[in-house]
Amino acid sequence: MDFGLSARTRDYRGRVMQFIQTEIEPVEVGYHRQVRESDDPWRPLPILAELQRKARAAGLWNLFMPDEEHGVGLTHLEYAPLVEEMGRSFLAPHAFNCNAPDTGNMEVLANYGTPAQQKEWLEPLLAGEIRSAFCMTEPDVASSDATNMAATADIDGDEVVVNGLKWWSTGVGHPRCELLIFMGLTDPDAHRHARHTMVLVPRSTPGVTVERTLPTMGLYDEPFGHGEVSFDDVRVPLSHVVAGPGRAFEIAQGRLGPGRVHHCMRLVGLAERALELALERGTSRVAFGKPLVNLGGNRERIADARIAIEQLRLLVLKTAWLLDTQGLAGALSEVSQIKVAAPRVAQDVVDMAIQLHGGAGLSQDFPLAASWASARSLRLADGPDEVHRGVIARLELEPYMNRSPDTSTTGPP
Repeated sequence: MDFGLSARTRDYRGRVMQFIQTEIEPVEVGYHRQVRESDDPWRPLPILAELQRKARAAGLWNLFMPDEEHGVGLTHLEYAPLVEEMGRSFLAPHAFNCNAPDTGNMEVLANYGTPAQQKEWLEPLLAGEIRSAFCMTEPDVASSDATNMAATADIDGDEVVVNGLKWWSTGVGHPRCELLIFMGLTDPDAHRHARHTMVLVPRSTPGVTVERTLPTMGLYDEPFGHGEVSFDDVRVPLSHVVAGPGRAFEIAQGRLGPGRVHHCMRLVGLAERALELALERGTSRVAFGKPLVNLGGNRERIADARIAIEQLRLLVLKTAWLLDTQGLAGALSEVSQIKVAAPRVAQDVVDMAIQLHGGAGLSQDFPLAASWASARSLRLADGPDEVHRGVIARLELEPYMNRSPDTSTTGPP
């Protein structure tokens, strides 16, 4: 494994860093203040569209797409350092059109969509003209087991009839969210991984209602947001089915592998920024006659944070390399490993930074409280820690569970 940056990665990473430093950081604090003080925080501020225009003009657009037809053709390993830089800023992923869930939805359409579906939905998403949401999780079942999904997508002639209640549909609060990708039960008698179907549902379809927006630990993430969405006898053409009935789990796995690498590398960037803020605070503030970094074991905490971030980065880069060289089948354990490790590391580093900031760390004067909530939420999003630990343990145990007891050479005589 060689994780050295390619010439192309160094070029794009340098340009992304410069854009964040010169275009985003000078306006980000003011942007969030305007959102908080706005009479209508769900109306996107013009500055975001201006950042997107500048990013696109600079060739820093759709960097996540691994093909040159839709993006710039970076591998997962090449893209990982770029998305780490984006993780330092809440605005950066949106400025570069590299934000979830649109990234995953675009990959679904690019990999599984028909030419007609791509024309209608992928092209405007790639252009940043519309936004989208992914409707999978449900409030009335344990959604950590995706086979529990009870909302339905019934085939009725040349139509699909969608019914059910979804929530934590990220992005549905945005006024330009026009596409919902819905996962519903089609054939309850099929194999458990062939029962569900993904359907493209225009948000304007009769019967689609955003019942409420959901705060994450008090934060609504305007103007994007997370919503609870009801589907009441929603009818769309059969041509809106993605790939075919019963293929939702196959699509979801293809969507979530790269998406988890993106999430985790953003968390590496978030942790790096939190550590920088902790160092700035700890060296500039004095208590009991000493800089904060010289009190109460803070130097050891800083060292532990550095070690954890470096370990996490290497693990995520290894996972990206495996996805490039062996595909998802060769990276199953590592994808789950980073999904457990990244939020935990980021949460711990941010928590340490909050402690060094004192009361200020809990306020909106610094990005730490929002960063902590983001890291904490990702211990549930895209599969809770317990599910991923189960995957890791199963893969570790598999060679041992499948051999005969008498082949063991360990244990007491």
